[in-house]
Amino acid sequence: MPIKSYKPYTPSRRGMTSQDYSDITTATPEKSLVSTLKKTGGRNNTGMIMVRHQGGGHKRAYRLIDFKRHDKIGVPGKIASIEYDPNRSARICLVNYADGEKRYIVQPAGLKVGDSVMSGPESEIKLGNSLPLIKIPDGTFVHCVELNPGKGAQMMRSAGTQAQIMGKDGGYCQIKMPSGEVRMVPDTCYATIGQVGNSEHNTITLGKAGRNRHLGIRPTVRGGAMNATDHPLGGGRGKSKGNNHPRSPWNQLAKGFKTRNKKKVWGWMIVSDRRRATKS
Repeated sequence: MPIKSYKPYTPSRRGMTSQDYSDITTATPEKSLVSTLKKTGGRNNTGMIMVRHQGGGHKRAYRLIDFKRHDKIGVPGKIASIEYDPNRSARICLVNYADGEKRYIVQPAGLKVGDSVMSGPESEIKLGNSLPLIKIPDGTFVHCVELNPGKGAQMMRSAGTQAQIMGKDGGYCQIKMPSGEVRMVPDTCYATIGQVGNSEHNTITLGKAGRNRHLGIRPTVRGGAMNATDHPLGGGRGKSKGNNHPRSPWNQLAKGFKTRNKKKVWGWMIVSDRRRATKS
């Protein structure tokens, strides 16, 4: 995905970059795989704000993505189109299966219109194919990895992400995450071969506040600019933090304070913690 830059004919255009969408093959999504998406503004069912700085934004329709490809074991599919999805950073592919069904999948880097994909233990080790981790050779890069067998892909779904299979032992597969962390996943979980496409997505410069508003992101106010009743860092004469360490509005320390529950039993699945890991 090439990045498009602009001549600075306005101050906000200087330095602004965007995607050129040259990889998109169709502008209209598959009607049977689209559903409505209601905006919440970050509020729960009682109207209380649960997630701050959300609201507005362009209207979106939700594309139903197939994260459970083990439902189509042994059924070949052909890539019909590569499309833009406003709900995620990655591109999506429309797959026409041999049994007549159509489904969307996250686009792996390098997968083109006309290519064939398949899922199942007997599938070829090829870009876009989905297999159980036990069937994928060590050293292979994968994405859309399940955490629990049959639950559907939960990891490595955003643009440019990939994980590497390090080894298998005792019913578990060790995978190296993009953060450098190495964790164990049951080897019966499915994963897709390759890296997620649109890897240059994180290099885009928005250039102006309005583009953030189009994305549904509202302004963020500094805690120190608030009144004392609204934030632990608020109040005081002039600019002051009140001799406080950086905190959230609910007085949670913001830097370095560990919030992971040590009593949780899943900790043993982390082989190498991401804070101590070295990224390759």
